[in-house]
Amino acid sequence: MLNIAELSAFILVVFGLFLIPGPAVLLMITRSAQAGTKTGIITGLGIATGDFIHVLLAAVGFSAILMTSTVAFNIVKMARVAYLLYMGIRALLTKARSIKMSDVVQESLLHSYRNGILVEALNPKTALFFLALFPQFVDLESGTIVTQFLILGVIFVVLTVIYTTILSILTGKIRQQITRGVGMNRWSNKVLGLLYIGLGLQVLFLGP
Repeated sequence: MLNIAELSAFILVVFGLFLIPGPAVLLMITRSAQAGTKTGIITGLGIATGDFIHVLLAAVGFSAILMTSTVAFNIVKMARVAYLLYMGIRALLTKARSIKMSDVVQESLLHSYRNGILVEALNPKTALFFLALFPQFVDLESGTIVTQFLILGVIFVVLTVIYTTILSILTGKIRQQITRGVGMNRWSNKVLGLLYIGLGLQVLFLGP
């Protein structure tokens, strides 16, 4: 099993990485500002689920396939681009229908969770990230590699949930100070749509 020193070092590295929010976290913050803390938390849970999917794939070696196969990498990359652009155009075309933001939250929880999963799971570089990071904290004499990968993955996912939940709460507090109504709903939809499209173009031209 992993020792305390290795686990402590791993946690410190993860906290350092959290200081630079990725595209999925930026999406979660925007959803929190648009629909409230609960939606942000659910989106964060989706992101954590996507991370765990990558952990499982890394544990069984799929990440190695992505690293060595340009075709597989590009297929996953283009799937993510297509999804982000689709969601961006959909958000831009959505009309503000209600001033009751609580209704929007209730209707979008499952949708937000799914989006969190897809945005994170369709990021091939996340898979490569886990394959690059985790081996540094794996000890061949401390048990099977798969078991150690899963332990590190669970720790990473738990930290992700805590991190995104805190950000959602803080964003939700700020949101309470913003004027509510159809204008706010319309504005937030446009911002969300532009964020999706921007992330899609970033993945297409610059990489995730």
